[in-house]
Amino acid sequence: MAVTVQVASSRRGVPHARSFNRWAQAACAPYLPRNNQELALTIRVVGAAESRKLNRTWRAKDKPTNVLSFPAAPLAPGKNGVPSRFPAKEYSELGDLAICAPVVAREAKEQGKPAQAHWAHMVVHGVLHLLGFDHENDRDATAMEAREVNILAQFGYDNPYA
Repeated sequence: MAVTVQVASSRRGVPHARSFNRWAQAACAPYLPRNNQELALTIRVVGAAESRKLNRTWRAKDKPTNVLSFPAAPLAPGKNGVPSRFPAKEYSELGDLAICAPVVAREAKEQGKPAQAHWAHMVVHGVLHLLGFDHENDRDATAMEAREVNILAQFGYDNPYA
């Protein structure tokens, strides 16, 4: 999978593009078929104003948020919370993530987490949304959170929900 990182905010505290790539690859690896290696993901690091505008436009919430996911193609629900259909071969994009740098920094500080771990969590969380996972009910939230915890543990990061 090719990961493009766009930084449209202050670079202060924003991880290197290689980190975003590693986190996104780890989130996708268990779920993408091998024939989808040409898939692309764009991660855009934004400021509060852009995040607020996107959140207001697409979710009717007038405030900035940590991460927004924009899938390129709809995914069909599958068994046991795992989507059964991933982006068809004719789709080259998994989708886009918009991650708000000031919100991620503030949340990491408020939650007493290392900033790098929180950035990783936002990427993994957002990518799982692009893959069709959600947390709309308790069962789905528990399953999605378990996936996030396992992926983040690969990087030595603690459970973000503990």
